[in-house]
Amino acid sequence: MYRFLLSRQWVIVTLVFLLLIPTMIELGFWQLHRHEHRVAQNARIERAVKADPVPVGDLTSPGGSVDEGDRWRQVTAEGTFDPEHEVVVRRRTNADDKVGVHVLTPFKLGDGTVLLVNRGWVPSDGPQTSLPEIPAPPSGKTTVTGRLMPDETTATSGIKDLKGLPDRQIMLINSGRQADALGEPVLGGYVELVSPAPGADGPEAVRGPDYGGIGPHMAYAVQWWLFAAAVPVGWVILVRRDARDRREAAAEQAGSGEGGTPDPEPATVGG
Repeated sequence: MYRFLLSRQWVIVTLVFLLLIPTMIELGFWQLHRHEHRVAQNARIERAVKADPVPVGDLTSPGGSVDEGDRWRQVTAEGTFDPEHEVVVRRRTNADDKVGVHVLTPFKLGDGTVLLVNRGWVPSDGPQTSLPEIPAPPSGKTTVTGRLMPDETTATSGIKDLKGLPDRQIMLINSGRQADALGEPVLGGYVELVSPAPGADGPEAVRGPDYGGIGPHMAYAVQWWLFAAAVPVGWVILVRRDARDRREAAAEQAGSGEGGTPDPEPATVGG
């Protein structure tokens, strides 16, 4: 009854089904690993955000870089803002997904080094070639607290680093380039300002990290494994359906053969 499974068509179908099972299982584990990575990342960010602030010099140095493990760590620094050399970072969005710019202001420390401080977001409704109106930073000696971030690159941010921009406009925050522009030693990375908090007319604070959600990866993993379990069930259903169709076709052929025209009676001789 099931000799048709040895046909070329059914051999190919069976091989495809057999390949689907390990593929779907592997996709499920891939989603599981993404879930585990997200959970671990959330835990790391939470630890960094909730840790006590440390002096910025403990985690970065002039010309250095910020370790990935120190991303989002809160740091403190004492110095003065230098609004004369601040720049704007183009094509940045706020909490409402409105496009504007981030204000990047040099912050001169007591030892002569410079810390780049992202003071927040301001709207940019005018021509892109002009600077928007930027609220002034606090004057005089100030103590700032902010979230430490590594230098931005196109690879990590997905933002294309355009050339030939107007004066005091940049696409990516890079301490090395700002050190060249300022002619002063600049600490690696930058900070997103937390305090002093901007006033009502100041830049809008940069959004902090979201470490509460875990995403849909675990649900996707379970779905792939359910699909893998359903593959053999689907194969059995197709086999039984094909066998049933073949039985019905054979029965119809047998019935049409039995109901044919009977042979004529032989003629009688004489009369």
